[in-house]
Amino acid sequence: MVVSKQNYEDLRKQRLEENKRRMEELHLPLLTKALKTAHSPKPSPMKRTQPRAIGTEMVMVRRSGRVANLPAPVYKEITLYERVELPKGKRKYSYRRSDLANRVYASDEERAYATRKAEELEANLEGDHPSFVKPMLPSHVTGGFWLGLPGYFCRNHLPKNDGTVTLIDEEGEEYPTVYLAHKIGLSGGWRGFSLSHELVDGDALVFQLIEPTVFKVYIIRCSGYKEAENNDASDA
Repeated sequence: MVVSKQNYEDLRKQRLEENKRRMEELHLPLLTKALKTAHSPKPSPMKRTQPRAIGTEMVMVRRSGRVANLPAPVYKEITLYERVELPKGKRKYSYRRSDLANRVYASDEERAYATRKAEELEANLEGDHPSFVKPMLPSHVTGGFWLGLPGYFCRNHLPKNDGTVTLIDEEGEEYPTVYLAHKIGLSGGWRGFSLSHELVDGDALVFQLIEPTVFKVYIIRCSGYKEAENNDASDA
C-alpha cells in the first residue's frame, strides 16, 4: 500500500504533537532545564588588582656598639602585602615603599648619576679599608631579594665558608645578613635591609669592609638626578 506524501506529513506532525503532549505530562521540559542550570559552569570571580595588607614583619636592627657592651636588638615593623595576580600567569609582590606597585624603573640617566656619585664617595672614603660600588637592580630590591657580590672582592676579603655578615648603615644601625660563600652573595637579612632603607632600582650602594665580616654601607639615591637637574636649570 502506497502512502501519499501529504498523508505522510500529516502522520508525522500528529506523532510529534503526541510526543510533545506526553513529555509535558511527564514534566520532562522542566527537568531538562533544571539539569542544564545545575551543570552550567559558574563564571570565575574577578581577581583583585589592588594589593591587600596581609600582615607585618619584624626586621631586626640595632645601634652600633660592636666592641664593648652590645645594645639589645631593636625591631622595625614593615607592612607586607598580598601577591597580586597579573594577566598570563605573571605575579608580583607589592610593598609599601613609595607605592612600589606603581613605580617606574630607573632611567639610564638616573642609574648613571647614582653610580657616578657612589664612585666619587668611594674615592673619598678615609682609611685603607677595601670597598666596592653596587648599583641596585630589580632583583636586588624586589621579589627574591638576592644580592650578589663581586667575585674578586669576596675571594680576596671575605671568609671562604658561609656565615654572618653585618651591614651598618649611616645611622649606625646594624643588620645581620646571611653570607653564602659558594654563591657569593647575601641572602637572609638583605631583604630587611632593603625594605628598611626603601631601596629602589637605580640606587647605588658603597660597601666598605671595616672589619672581616662587617660592612659600612652608604646609599646614593637615583632620585637625586632629578633634584640635581632642577638645580642646574635654576642656576642657568
